[in-house]
Amino acid sequence: MIQIDRLSDFFSTVVQIDSVSREEAQVAAYLTKEFEKLGASVVMDNAGEAVNGNCGNLIVRFPGTVEAPPLLLSAHMDTVEPGRGIVPVLENGVFTSQGDTILGSDDKSAVAILLEICTVLVENSLPHGPLELVITVCEEIGLLGAKNFDITQISAKYGYALDARDPDGIVTRAPYANRIEFKVHGIDAHAGAKPEDGINAILLASRAIAGLELGRIDEETTCNLGLIKGGVATNIVPGLVEICGEARSHNPDKLKAVTEKMTSAFEQVIKEERAKMADPGDRPFVEYEVFEDFAGINIPDDHPVVVMAKRAGENLGREVSTRMSGGGADGNVFCSQGVMTGVMGTGMNDVHSTRESVAVADMVKCAELLLEIIKIHAEER
Repeated sequence: MIQIDRLSDFFSTVVQIDSVSREEAQVAAYLTKEFEKLGASVVMDNAGEAVNGNCGNLIVRFPGTVEAPPLLLSAHMDTVEPGRGIVPVLENGVFTSQGDTILGSDDKSAVAILLEICTVLVENSLPHGPLELVITVCEEIGLLGAKNFDITQISAKYGYALDARDPDGIVTRAPYANRIEFKVHGIDAHAGAKPEDGINAILLASRAIAGLELGRIDEETTCNLGLIKGGVATNIVPGLVEICGEARSHNPDKLKAVTEKMTSAFEQVIKEERAKMADPGDRPFVEYEVFEDFAGINIPDDHPVVVMAKRAGENLGREVSTRMSGGGADGNVFCSQGVMTGVMGTGMNDVHSTRESVAVADMVKCAELLLEIIKIHAEER
């Protein structure tokens, strides 16, 4: 039932519509038109105002042809840079860009699959329960569209987000994450004339960083410092340095512990430096803020999201297995709001790079699996 050429055309069309984060209005207009042609009702929320973008999330509703609980299907329509002027190239069944931009398969492969699935349902008059599609903005810059989505606008209590790689896997475990921002304050001074009057904020920060265990802490936990900014000129002792990092873990207690280790490392360095000073005054000191970036996903194996996906795989002669991911997606946000959301794969590879690709066959596999899930969902009403 999946029409490969049409699915490819949907994908080729949407990736050629620029939609970097906060600038998704043009692709939203295209999607609104296409879904309305299929008989869906489409509304846009006001998330665009909250994220300072030019449009909000799309909520697309297809009434059920049978009585069944509503099912959530989700994707995001924004892309990262360089994502302007994308020219898709299809060779040997694989889409790439021309090499000077990303491809945008993250997450427009999902958008194309949703368009194809809904087209198949309508043109073949296939039975299905109520479908609630949420197509978000600004996923790539902190899941902002999902975070600013009013979950009461949908009735579904479970469903699927299409935003992973493996079309034979479903992510049912994903980490909790904290973002940590540090500001280390020293004292600026002329580096050649009177360096002894200064306190080098970069040096203090480097001592704290050197005392941290970064990278993979254990199979459930990671820790990273990814941004650092400080200093004015080479002849000035830097009086301020800013560092941003994160901690992730599938275990909330471990997340708390590693976050505290990160903040304690900076506090300890400041304490030691001040202890060496006869009159420390108010400097050096450190400020930090810890933000909950997103909650985790932990869907049990006996949940309908997992059971339907595995059964759908069996019906198609495939083995669908659960996955544990180290990344965050809109599904994390939906789960934290009570809508259990497994994350399905579309086949996207090397995302966020100019080497990005997606095989048409993998998009077809995802579409077939999702179509079978919808069929099972309608039968088990």
